[in-house]
Amino acid sequence: MPQLNPNPWLFIMLITWLTFALIIQPKLLSFVSTNPPSNETPTTYNTTPWTWPWT
Repeated sequence: MPQLNPNPWLFIMLITWLTFALIIQPKLLSFVSTNPPSNETPTTYNTTPWTWPWT
């Protein structure tokens, strides 16, 4: 069964992951800010508790 031979596929998978992790991912992360900080204070909402009829 040639599908169980890991020789070419393991090498291709490792090269692909290394290319993604070392070359492509840092370039993509430099364009997209994951969570920019904001100076706004978080808004708090004034909520009233629900009055249950059986209590």
